Amino acid sequence: MSVLEYLANGLVFSSIIVLASIGLSLVYSIADFANFAHGDTMTVGAYSALVTFGFVGGLGARFLGLPLGFFVALAVGVAVAALVAVITQRFLYDAMDVDSIGMLITSIGVAFVYRALIQFQFGSDFVEFGIQVLRPIEFLIPFGVRMTLHDVAIIVSAAILVAGLHTLLQYTDLGRKMRATADNPSLARVSGIRVDRITLWTWVIGAGLAGAGGVFLGLYNQISPRMGFNILLVVFAAVILGGIGSVYGAMLGGFLIGMINQLTPILTDVGIPIGIEYANAIAFVIMVAVLLVRPNGIAGGQGAGT
Repeated sequence: MSVLEYLANGLVFSSIIVLASIGLSLVYSIADFANFAHGDTMTVGAYSALVTFGFVGGLGARFLGLPLGFFVALAVGVAVAALVAVITQRFLYDAMDVDSIGMLITSIGVAFVYRALIQFQFGSDFVEFGIQVLRPIEFLIPFGVRMTLHDVAIIVSAAILVAGLHTLLQYTDLGRKMRATADNPSLARVSGIRVDRITLWTWVIGAGLAGAGGVFLGLYNQISPRMGFNILLVVFAAVILGGIGSVYGAMLGGFLIGMINQLTPILTDVGIPIGIEYANAIAFVIMVAVLLVRPNGIAGGQGAGT
């Protein structure tokens, strides 16, 4: 593979990691705990989309090689992931009188429950959306890049979602209240902001982005009950690199970690025996190094609007 193809693969993978990282960081900025069920929320979104696609897969015309039914399934995956997360938050997390560590441990248990229910219903085998595999885009082949329209669809869709979130955070009343709540919940409450409602919307948006990331991960690779758990370390590395609690830091961290993950095989090409199978280990090393050298990350963990 050429360096350009590694970069192209990195761009696609980064798009998925950015969505997951933003969702995790957004929830942390408001809920103030690291949600270890976030990866399995991605899995919930992927399987919800898979089931929906089975009913509407042939619907409508195609956009970037994907039938309209896929985007309907994507919307359902986002909605179901958000709904499951909100139900969990309302009836479990809110009902618990524990500190951040207690919530973190609880979220690990929630992740096991999500995963077990999915595996009980769908089994442990890998499955796919059943969308026809496309040939690489012709004009990119001479450059050594074998990217399909499906890959472009992932990048474009992720960019639209990120741009939408930026617009919401910076230019809407909800976004301003989310930033105020992330910066100082007590002051926000005294100022008349309904913090409970803002927390609810934060879970909806954060989990929805995780669900979208899960759907795109399933399109990019395959769907399995452990898919979200397997990528969780990479997502945490991205969030910590960018600055946990910082949405824009998560964007940058997700992009960098995603690119590093897919560029790892270059080491083998230059004679260093470290292949793609070590990519997650490299992400872990980066995460530990950042915690040691700059615990607040690149963006300093400055909150939802930064």
